[in-house]
Amino acid sequence: MKKYVFAAALALVLGAWGQAADRPAAIATATQEEPETLPFPDGRPRAYFVNLANGDSVRTPFRVVFGLSGMGVAPAGVDASNTGHHHLLIDATLSAEERAYAIPADDNHVHFGGGQTEAVLTLPPGEHTLQLVLGDRGHTLFNPSVESEVITINVHAAE
Repeated sequence: MKKYVFAAALALVLGAWGQAADRPAAIATATQEEPETLPFPDGRPRAYFVNLANGDSVRTPFRVVFGLSGMGVAPAGVDASNTGHHHLLIDATLSAEERAYAIPADDNHVHFGGGQTEAVLTLPPGEHTLQLVLGDRGHTLFNPSVESEVITINVHAAE
């Protein structure tokens, strides 16, 4: 599964999280904070895929563009109201525990803590699910959570 994320996107993610020695402290801090409550009585913010839809077929590698309405995008660690950063779930869902604490960072839970709004992915051929989840400055979900629908795409080998 290590081939899931294109190397450049992964490097940006890891760079935004800081050096490996800093990660446990960042996760510990995120688990101690309450999720930010969103003040949107007239409608909820929405995360979505700009260039992909459920059932699409793509050739690997492929570009994914993240959309967000009703909020702004900011890098992890930035304390600004009504802003967050994207996390891409690949063939994964969030458990109840992951929803209560910081979103994990691995090959199936990809952080875009630099405020990125797109990525190039390399996935093996076959059917895959994708979902966008917005995290706050500490990588925790908002209350209520801001998530895209889960889409299924069919990935074909590069020509």
